[in-house]
Amino acid sequence: MHGATMARNIRRVGIPVGKTHDRRSNDTLAAGQYAPIDVEDPYDRNGKITVLRQLRCDPLARLHTHHQIDEAQYHAGRAYQRDWEVAERGAKAIDPTKEAVDGGRIPEPMTDQQGKARMRLVAMSRELGREMRKLANAVLIDGLSIEGYAIGQGRSGARWANYYGKLFRDGLDVLAVEYGLAARK
Repeated sequence: MHGATMARNIRRVGIPVGKTHDRRSNDTLAAGQYAPIDVEDPYDRNGKITVLRQLRCDPLARLHTHHQIDEAQYHAGRAYQRDWEVAERGAKAIDPTKEAVDGGRIPEPMTDQQGKARMRLVAMSRELGREMRKLANAVLIDGLSIEGYAIGQGRSGARWANYYGKLFRDGLDVLAVEYGLAARK
């Protein structure tokens, strides 16, 4: 009987029933750059939890954290990134410069999802225009900062960073309209 009483006491000492679990990681890198963001709780459909997101290699998250872009622009950038990831999976072009070998993998057929993502990207490319598309791909796909893109174009300084920053935000506005996240002005 003494053992059963002890087990009951141990259960009471543990985490009380109904208490929210803190699932945030304290294991962050010293060189990391982090910011909190509220996301849907995977264990509670109606709940939200605060998590830390890494900003170091994510220029879109950095702009969002510093309130330089709004929610529609942020989600439009993420939608563009998702379409790019989906479209890139599967069939790849054959590189004629490489030596052909036996036993290579048979390319996977393109799925409907990939086809739709590629069609959306073609439509987005037309809407963005050449210069905005280059900048959007550099920042959203290649992970370049706006300042890094400006330097890559042979233009440095705050004036050019501001110019490309405005051009990028304008591109995100176009994407937000095309993805149905904002109304046309």
